[in-house]
Amino acid sequence: MSLHGKQVVVLKLFDRLSLAAVGDKLPKEERDPRLKNVGILKPTEIFSCFKPEHLEEARHLYETFYSAKDFDDFIHLAEQARQFVNSTLFAFAAEVALLHRQDCKGLSVPPIQEVFAERFIPAASLIRAFTEATTRQPGDERDIVVDVEDTGNILDPEYPLAYYREDIAVNAHHWHWHIVYPSVWNSEYFGKSKDRKGELFYYMHQQMCARYDCERLSNGLNRMIPFHNFEEPLEGYAPHLAHLASGRHYAPRPDHLRLHDVKGVDVLDMMRWRERILEAIHLGHVTDSHGNDIPLDEEHGVDILGALIECSHDSKNPDFYGNLHNLGHVMMAYIHDPDGRFQETPGVMTDTATSLRDPIFYRFHRFIDNMFLEYKATLPSYTKEQLSFADVEVVGVKVNAIDTDVVRTFTREDELELVHCMNFGSPRSVRARYHHLDHESFTYTINVQNNSTAAKEATVRIFLAPKFDELGNEIPLDEQRSLAIEMDKFRSQIQPGKSTIVRSSSDSSVTLTHELTYRQLLHGEGISEHRTEYCSCGWPQHLLVPRGNEKGMVFHLFVMLTDWSQDKVSDGSAEAEHACSDAVSYCGVMDEKYPDKKAMGFPFDRTIETTREGFFTPNMSLTEVTVRYDK
Repeated sequence: MSLHGKQVVVLKLFDRLSLAAVGDKLPKEERDPRLKNVGILKPTEIFSCFKPEHLEEARHLYETFYSAKDFDDFIHLAEQARQFVNSTLFAFAAEVALLHRQDCKGLSVPPIQEVFAERFIPAASLIRAFTEATTRQPGDERDIVVDVEDTGNILDPEYPLAYYREDIAVNAHHWHWHIVYPSVWNSEYFGKSKDRKGELFYYMHQQMCARYDCERLSNGLNRMIPFHNFEEPLEGYAPHLAHLASGRHYAPRPDHLRLHDVKGVDVLDMMRWRERILEAIHLGHVTDSHGNDIPLDEEHGVDILGALIECSHDSKNPDFYGNLHNLGHVMMAYIHDPDGRFQETPGVMTDTATSLRDPIFYRFHRFIDNMFLEYKATLPSYTKEQLSFADVEVVGVKVNAIDTDVVRTFTREDELELVHCMNFGSPRSVRARYHHLDHESFTYTINVQNNSTAAKEATVRIFLAPKFDELGNEIPLDEQRSLAIEMDKFRSQIQPGKSTIVRSSSDSSVTLTHELTYRQLLHGEGISEHRTEYCSCGWPQHLLVPRGNEKGMVFHLFVMLTDWSQDKVSDGSAEAEHACSDAVSYCGVMDEKYPDKKAMGFPFDRTIETTREGFFTPNMSLTEVTVRYDK
C-alpha cells in the first residue's frame, strides 16, 4: 500500500469519531481477543488523561495497537476498537501507536481540533452551524461559515485573557504534548525511553505559566496568585463546550467552591503528598519503593521530581509520594459534584484538550512549578565560569521588523473545518470563523566577536521577559527569570573576528511550523516518509510573542551564546537533522536524547543571587524590545 493510501485509511479512523462507538455496534463475541481489556469506559463518558483507570485502559489499547504484526493488522484492530471503545480514549491510543510504529512513519492524525471540534468551538456555534446546514434551500451548495462569538464578558475579571486560554492551537498543543509524553509510558515495554521526560513535564508547563503571566501584564492585570491552599475558594469558569458522544457538556464551575474528597483521592491525601515531596526536596533525596534513597542531584534531580509529581510510570515511589498533579486535575474537574450524587459531567480540567481554557489551570500549575523552584533553590547558583564562553562576546543585538526593536501583534481571522466532527447531511464545507492573536514576522541580528584564532560552535539561547511589573516598577532579575519565555535555541558557527548571526522568528525551536489539515492529508499534500505524528507537537507560531499593549510594552530580549562542545549530548547522533525537530525546546527529539546537556531554561532555572551587572558575562546581551498591539 502506498504512503498516501495508508494515510487515507488512517484518516477514516478519525472521521466523525465522536459518535462512532455509541450504541456498542460490535458484539463482544465478534471482537478480536486482543481487545478483551478495553471497552470498559463507556462511550458516553468523558475520557481523562489524568484518571488512573482511564489511563490504564488507554495503555492496554495503545500497547495492543503497537504490538500488531503489521500495518493491516493494526488497522484491523483499530477498526474494531473504534466501534465500541470510548472515542477520545481511542483517539489517544491510536495516536500514540501511530507515533511509534515503524510502519506508520510518514502518517499523521488529522488535527485534533477537526476531530473533536466540540472541544474547541462553543456549543452555540456548532448548533448554529448545524441549523444553517440543515435548513438551506435545496440546490444551495455554498459553503457555510459561522462566526464564533464570545462566551464571556467584562463582569468576569479573567475575561481579558480568554483569547489566550481558549486559543484553539494552544489547547491542541497541550493534547499533542501528552500524546508524545503519556504519563503511563513504559520504556521497558517499548524498548525506548523518553529522555528527560520528567524535566520536560516541568519545563513545558512552567513556560506556559510564564507566557500566561506575560499576557496578564500585557492586559494590565496582576500576575496570577498561585493555587496554594487546599481549602481556599476557587474562582468560577464556564466553558460553553459540548461533549458529542454523551450529548452533554463540560460542566461549569460556580464561584467560591472549595475542593472536596472525590473517588480515589481525599484532600488530606493531596496535603500529605505535597508535604512528602517538599520533605524529599529539603532532604535532597527521595525514597524509592524498596526503601533506597535516590539523590536529587544536579543532573537528574528535576527529572526524578517531575516523574514523582506527575506520577508517571517512572515515579520512584507512587504509593508514598502519590499522584499530586493528575489527581489535582481530577479533583478540580469534579469540584461541583465531588461525590457524584448529581451524576454531573466533569469540568474542562479533566481533559488535556480543554484544561488550558480554565484560569485555575495556570494557578494550579504555578503551584506545581513552585515545588520545582523549591528544589532549584537547593542547588548552587551558576558561577561565572559556568555562564561564560571563553573569547566570545555578544557586541550587539537588534530585532528587525517594520520598525527596529519593535514587534507588532494583532488579531487575525481564521477558520476551522467542522464536517469531520459532525454530520451536517451535506457534502459542502461547514466552517467556524474565529480570531486569534498573531504577530508580524521578524528576524534577530546578533553581532558577535570571536577573539580566538579558531572558529567556535555556539548554542544561541534567546529569551524574552517583561521589564516592568504591575505597578510600573522594574522587575529584579531573580524575579524576572520566572517570567522569561524561551523564544529560540539553535546552533551556530562563530568565525574568528567579527561575525553576524541572522535568525528568523519562523525558525524558532519552540514553535510548530505547520499542521496539515484533514483535507490536505486526504489529497496527499505534505505527506512524506520523513514526517511522523511527532510533527504535531509544538507551540503555535502565532503565540510566540506576547500580546503587548497599544502603547507598547517593554520587554528585555536576552541573548546568550554558550559553548556547543559542552552543550552537545553526543558526538553527532542527536545533532543530525530529524523530521519535525523544529519544536525541540518543548517536545524534544523523537527517540533521541534531548539535544542540550544544560538544564532546561538555563541560565534562568536557578536562583540568581547577584545584581544584573554581577550576573552578566560578555557572551550575554540584553536589549529592550517593544511589543505593540495593533487593534
